[in-house]
Amino acid sequence: MGLEDLNHNFFTGTLEEVVKWARASSSWGANFGLACCAIEMMASGAANFDLARFGMEVFRASPRQADLMIVAGRVSQKMAPVLRQVYDQMMEPKWVISMGVCASTGGMFNNYAVVQGVDQVVPVDVYTPGCPPGPETLIHSILTLHEKIRRGEIARRRAVTGAGAGIHLESAGPLQVARHRLPVTVSGAEGARS
Repeated sequence: MGLEDLNHNFFTGTLEEVVKWARASSSWGANFGLACCAIEMMASGAANFDLARFGMEVFRASPRQADLMIVAGRVSQKMAPVLRQVYDQMMEPKWVISMGVCASTGGMFNNYAVVQGVDQVVPVDVYTPGCPPGPETLIHSILTLHEKIRRGEIARRRAVTGAGAGIHLESAGPLQVARHRLPVTVSGAEGARS
């Protein structure tokens, strides 16, 4: 009886498969709620749906602690650089779920102010349909992402297609940010006092 006759289990699995299983079973989401889909995303973490069953106890406020970004809602042109900066601050490996039709395609907001698909800003791994998608749909997308992580599809896809927009933001120091602020003008009675 050789190793090939043993059932696949924890002891006979390869280290790579164990790492994939651990990554899929402990993904921590960054909260990036932008519109009504964010309410449904918050509801999925409540007691009725309990994301803790899938190793996602809380949404992280810091991108350095998260490896899954759930973009919930429409992304405006002004928010797109911020979204990309948060994505760039996340540790590798990192994954993105586009939640709702507004995040996926711009939805009913077909105008100059809304990005027509978040995949123009960051590489998206799973699209969640609906307006707004319910917590059940988000959980299904999370489980789909977990399965893709376990099979290793995501790493192959990004290497082959180079998915996502190739945007890399330079980190802005305090002097660069201050230079782009508009001057504040005071008028009226308050201006006369100063």
